[in-house]
Amino acid sequence: VLDGAHLTVANDCAGCHNGNYNNTPTTCVGCHQADFDQSVNPNHPALGIPTDCESCHTTQPDWMPATFAIHDTYWVIDGAHSAIADDCATCHNGNYNNTPNTCVGCHQADYDASVNPNHPALGIPTDCESCHTTEPDWMPATFAIHDNYWVLDGAHAAIADDCVTCHNGNYNNTPNTCVGCHQPDYDQTTNPNHQAIGISTDCASCHTTDPDWMPATFPIHDNYWELNGAHAIIANDCALCHNGNYNNTPNTCFGCHENDYNNANNPNHAAAGFPTTCEDCHSETAWTPSTFNHDGMYFPIYSGKHDGEWTLCSECHLGGNFATFSCIDCHEHDDPILSADDHQGVSGYQYASPACYSCHPDGEK
Repeated sequence: VLDGAHLTVANDCAGCHNGNYNNTPTTCVGCHQADFDQSVNPNHPALGIPTDCESCHTTQPDWMPATFAIHDTYWVIDGAHSAIADDCATCHNGNYNNTPNTCVGCHQADYDASVNPNHPALGIPTDCESCHTTEPDWMPATFAIHDNYWVLDGAHAAIADDCVTCHNGNYNNTPNTCVGCHQPDYDQTTNPNHQAIGISTDCASCHTTDPDWMPATFPIHDNYWELNGAHAIIANDCALCHNGNYNNTPNTCFGCHENDYNNANNPNHAAAGFPTTCEDCHSETAWTPSTFNHDGMYFPIYSGKHDGEWTLCSECHLGGNFATFSCIDCHEHDDPILSADDHQGVSGYQYASPACYSCHPDGEK
C-alpha cells in the first residue's frame, strides 16, 4: 500500500525498485535497515528493539508519532503510571536514551521531599519498589525492612500489618523504646506496682514480646533482695517466695521464716527469747552452722575466765534445753569449808546453790 510518506515516492518507482522489480523486499526493514541501524533516539540496535517496524511505526504521516506496544518489556506501565501511558514526554521529555530504569531514577525528588516518614533522615533505601507499588499509587506501602528499625516478633507480630496501632498515621518520632509506647502499662502495673518500688522503665531488661509480657525475668532482684546461698537454688522459681503476688513480699528473714523460728527446738528460739533478726546468727548459705554472740547476749564463754574452756553447748546446757544451765555442774564446790570461806556473809548461801550466775554474771569471782 502506498500511503502516508510512501505517497511522495509513488511516481518514482526507482526510489524503491531501483530498476529491478524482482526480489523487492516485502517488509519495512527490507528497505529501512539503514534507518533502523542509524536510529539514535532511541538507539534501536542498542536497546534490542525488534526490526518489525510496523509494530510501532506507520507511514501516516511518517515515522512519527510512534506507538510502543512492547513498553512493558522495558518498563511495566501499570497503576498510577497507566494514566500517563500515552504521554511519553512525562517520563522521557523527548529523549528516549538513558531513561532511568529504576524508580528512584525518576522519583529522587519525591524521595528527598518525603516527610512522613522522612526517608533520607531515616536512611530508608532508595529501592522504592521494596516498599511501594504503582497500584493504586505510592500508598499503601509495605515496610519489609521494619526489623531494621524495630523487630516485630512475639505479641508485636500480630499487629505487623496494622501500622496505625503503633504509628497512628505519623511515622516521624515514633518511640524506639518499649516504654515510649507502653508508659501507661508501666504506670498501671499492680503486681508488682512498678512505680511504687522504683522498677526501671527499661522494660526489655525484664520482659520480652514472646509470648507476651509474661513470663518475665528480674535480673535486678538483688537490688531488692539478694538471692545467694540457699536462696540461689530457687532463683528461677518465683512462686516459692511470692506465690504469684509480688506486692508486700516481706523484706526480712523473719517475714518468710517465722514458722521456722516458731518450730525451732534445738534450741527453742521462742522459749529462749532469741531475737527474730535471723541474720544475727544464720546466713543464707545454710541454717547451720550458725554463729551466736553468746558473750554479748548471755554469758562470756569466749572471753574472761571461761575463754576457750568449752566448745559444745551441751557442756553447760544439759539435756538439750538451752533455756537452762547450771554452774555447779562444773563448779561442784568439792571443798565445803573453802566454799564457805569464800561465801562468808552471803545471805542464803548453800553449798550446792545453782544460783551462782546471779552473783557471778561474768564468771569472775
